[in-house]
Amino acid sequence: MSEPSSRRPRVAVVFGGRSAEHSISCISAGSVIAALDPERYDVVPVGIATDGRWVLEDPTTNRLELGPGGALPTVQGGTGVQIVAGDAPELVATDPGEVPPVLGEVDVVFPVMHGPFGQDGTLQGLLEMAGVRYVGAGVLSSAVGTDKIFMKRLFEVAGLPVLPYVAITPRDWARDEAGVRRRVADLGLPVFVKPARAGSSFGISRVDDLTDLDAALDEARRHDPKVVVEAAAVGAREVECGVLEGESFGDHRTSEIAEIRVTGDHQFYDFEAKYLPEENTALDVPAVLDEAVARQVRELSVAAFEALDCEGLARVDFFVFPDGRVVVNEVETMPGFTSLSMFPRMWAASGVDYPTLVDRLVRLALAREAGLR
Repeated sequence: MSEPSSRRPRVAVVFGGRSAEHSISCISAGSVIAALDPERYDVVPVGIATDGRWVLEDPTTNRLELGPGGALPTVQGGTGVQIVAGDAPELVATDPGEVPPVLGEVDVVFPVMHGPFGQDGTLQGLLEMAGVRYVGAGVLSSAVGTDKIFMKRLFEVAGLPVLPYVAITPRDWARDEAGVRRRVADLGLPVFVKPARAGSSFGISRVDDLTDLDAALDEARRHDPKVVVEAAAVGAREVECGVLEGESFGDHRTSEIAEIRVTGDHQFYDFEAKYLPEENTALDVPAVLDEAVARQVRELSVAAFEALDCEGLARVDFFVFPDGRVVVNEVETMPGFTSLSMFPRMWAASGVDYPTLVDRLVRLALAREAGLR
């Protein structure tokens, strides 16, 4: 279905969800909703509560931003809603005991979802089944982009450089715990222990002594039964680059490169350093890099984007070592959109302001063919 000419396209901004990143998703969505021009788009905020309920949310009464003292927002909502498939997919209210009113045709969904049960292909699959266009990566790309283990394996197949790592699934641990411990020890110290499918640095621990490994695994497993242990990028700089899908095949655009420098008491770029006041981090946009290294980061950004078959947008994270070696860390298929988030800040430094960025993503989604691509 092409973009309607007789009315404003209806954009359902979907956010919240069941993952540990629920509140970060709410904050990102608040920024996206505020950026969508009401003269161009009919915006419907749809929150997914922590118990999985879909509800109409009112951003005027539920402020989707950090509260006093860093208080995190959550989906409040009231009227339940669902997307009904059809030639013209519709948003329908579902309160019990009432005749379900049709709220209107949905032209595109902007899924501002982070982590499992939203960013990981589950929501994308639902939207594909309903025939609804949406912003961002498709089902497989979203799933692989959320699972650090499969992401690294796909990067390796594509010939992209990654850090040494050990994947630990419940099956691996049950079958050969001693062997898993040996493989982790072979990585050398320090290592980082991460939930395989969590973001926003939830559940990540730095391990400098193998006696602390079990506690780090327990912390990661609080968020995900699958864990990845990575060799630390000792002495490396952390840089990121944004990618926007081109309007023709392969014509992707990369942003200015940013460097994150963690300050204070933080050993790495953890949750507090990412989302709480900026005295925790320093951000250089553009990053001061040798021209050849910067070119390699941009080329690898596009290669990683294409290796995962991403659509719309992605943020690609790297380690740059003192000798100029560049290693791909991960790809975020739906990066944070908060006021502090790297992706919009990199594009702002590239001449694309926040409202223009959001508008471009919606237009890309409206132009996308529904179904298999």
